[in-house]
Amino acid sequence: MINKDTIKDLVNEEFDEIVSIRRHLHKYPELSKQEKETSKFICNELDKIGIKYCNDIYGYGIYGFIDGKDPQTKCVAIRADMDALPIDEQTSLDFKSVNKGVMHACGHDIHMSSLLGTIKILNKLKDSFIGRVMFIFQPSEEEYPGGAISMIKAGIFNKVKPSSIFAFHSTPEMECGTVGMKEGELMASTDEIYITIKGKGGHGATPHLDIDPIVTACHVVTALQTIVSRNAKPTMPTTFSVGKFIANGRTNIIPSEVKMECIIRTFDESWRKECHNLIHRIAENTAKAFGAEAEVFIDPGYPFVYNDIDLTRKAETYAKEFLPKDAVKQAEMRMTSEDFSYFAQIIPACYFRLGTHIKNEPIANLHTAYFNADENVLKTSIGLCSYLAIKTLEE
Repeated sequence: MINKDTIKDLVNEEFDEIVSIRRHLHKYPELSKQEKETSKFICNELDKIGIKYCNDIYGYGIYGFIDGKDPQTKCVAIRADMDALPIDEQTSLDFKSVNKGVMHACGHDIHMSSLLGTIKILNKLKDSFIGRVMFIFQPSEEEYPGGAISMIKAGIFNKVKPSSIFAFHSTPEMECGTVGMKEGELMASTDEIYITIKGKGGHGATPHLDIDPIVTACHVVTALQTIVSRNAKPTMPTTFSVGKFIANGRTNIIPSEVKMECIIRTFDESWRKECHNLIHRIAENTAKAFGAEAEVFIDPGYPFVYNDIDLTRKAETYAKEFLPKDAVKQAEMRMTSEDFSYFAQIIPACYFRLGTHIKNEPIANLHTAYFNADENVLKTSIGLCSYLAIKTLEE
């Protein structure tokens, strides 16, 4: 049995190297489906460790195994996402992004470096545990349809299907050194909605001769809010938002059409489908009442993230064993979404939150130009992921 102090000692030995890896990844971010140099860098690090892997999975995805004794016995997987966001970094870091308009503003540099650190630790301990650990570096988490479902379709589990899978996400609202775990529903499904309201354009001074798509669209927006306020059960978290509304007329020109882009998010697949039906019915019938026409296209996105109850309960126990007292918090449901949900649909999963807040500094949220993380979080993430993997294999 591997002592947790052994893992902590190994993490301390590797810490400076992992920090340098994190800083390199942060300095050279790449967008979804463009992670060529990121993938090359990770492969180079794996070569240094002496780990075999498969790359070029759905573009730039990578996966492989650390084999302990009797590797056919059991397999546990750990996943990290690779892509950055189209944001122009505004931090004062020495290692800030050199790629204009691209930034690791969601902590994926932390995720990748943590997984590389975990691989280093587990590789050193491979003669001390039974089973194997699968590592997955996944591209394109930030851009639909996402790399998770694409890697699954490419067959990464065809030969070896893990019995459980772990992942985490950087969380600036939580103090560094803490983690948040929750059984069951954790993150929402997400669907994109595209609505075109078609009317009859004309002069703004003669609206009686026109069919105003702007007025119609405004009523459609208001009516669609009733999906949440009057159709969703009060106990079912649901959000509907219109993020884009384009009416390309002028002060004296009523346009012939309005285009809208929206999202809807929730936590139940049956209700999710009913939402789609309501969107069609409300938009189309509201437009019809004004003499206009609504064209609705719904692009289904990621399912909601579900944490396996038994696995997450055990993971919480292990986290409390490994981390200081009171470091393990209860995570809340969030309306954000994650394509890790595809992994969780086919493998018992535990997705948890990792505190990254830098003490005595203002919180810079995810997806902002000022996001940064306390690099001591790498000690928490690497140590905990190593411990979770080994303890899960021991069961």
